Amino acid sequence: MKKINIVLFGVGNVGSALINQILEARSKILNSSQLEINIAVLVNSKIAFYNNNTINNSWEADFKTYGYPYKLSHILNHVKKEKLTNLIAVDATASEDFVKNYKELIRNGFHIVAANKTANTLSDKFYKELRIELKKHNKQFLYETNVGAGLPVIKTVQDLHLAGEEITKIRGIFSGSLSYIFNTFSNNNKSFSEVLEDARTRGLTEPDPRIDLSGKDVGRKLLILAREINILKELSEVRIESLVPNHLNGKSSISHFIENQQELNLNFEERRSKLKSDEVLRHIGELDVASGELEVKLVTEKRSSPFGSLQEADASFEIYTKSYGNRPIVIQGAGAGAAVTSRGVLSDLLKISEKLECI
Repeated sequence: MKKINIVLFGVGNVGSALINQILEARSKILNSSQLEINIAVLVNSKIAFYNNNTINNSWEADFKTYGYPYKLSHILNHVKKEKLTNLIAVDATASEDFVKNYKELIRNGFHIVAANKTANTLSDKFYKELRIELKKHNKQFLYETNVGAGLPVIKTVQDLHLAGEEITKIRGIFSGSLSYIFNTFSNNNKSFSEVLEDARTRGLTEPDPRIDLSGKDVGRKLLILAREINILKELSEVRIESLVPNHLNGKSSISHFIENQQELNLNFEERRSKLKSDEVLRHIGELDVASGELEVKLVTEKRSSPFGSLQEADASFEIYTKSYGNRPIVIQGAGAGAAVTSRGVLSDLLKISEKLECI
């Protein structure tokens, strides 16, 4: 039998969903794969809960009651003291600072699974150094959910590239939240601010919707795919069309933006008024391999096209290759949400476990 010991950093939407999915599937996984999944430590930005028994359905109460302030060194000392092996650190945070700990975790015996996409979008220097560290210590780093939530986008691109397939273009609707917003906006008479507020209250956008509207998150996802096929660009080199006016950008407060989001209406109403009856607006990311250009933009699509016919908050990715010609490989499905993202994280955990030793 195998046993993996997880230290989960981040117990927000994705982290919480992951814990509950592990609890639900634990017996089935043990019976089918002879794999025991132990969540050894739960961590948020302030406290850590060291689990000396099996995590159960009361984990939230236990975390609040028994968690206490920590440093990373405390966690590293704990796993050594308990002689835990087959260690996997799960980064379910949205922190740009936490990734600075990856190298130390790797040096201390951890494999890494990340829902957080920051590590793959920092400088090319950091990107390469991290992979050198992984190779040096024979550790795995999986991050399928960085693009497409639970959809197998990164794995498909990796497999094609590894097999020597020449990828010529990647084009997609990368953002589930923006997919929902423009699906809705293009198909009724609601103002853009009404649609945006609807998406925000449904929990489809970030708490600060400007993060979605800026296009930077889509730019990060596009950059991740580019780097998978050895196009080593920086985020600053991605051409991104921001949908946020300068006077409402990140320098003002979230509350100020929300109070004044109706100021977005005129621009988007003009765009909608120019649409023909068989057209819709879609927010896309596009990578052209020949030119090395990465671009994020709002475009017009035919309703009957693959992108134009998307529903709800679906994402869709078209991967063009030399062998497939003008008929791309298409990956489509739910592109956002804690449930599908955490399921993808769990899948990455199981993939790592397959290569680990029995204990």
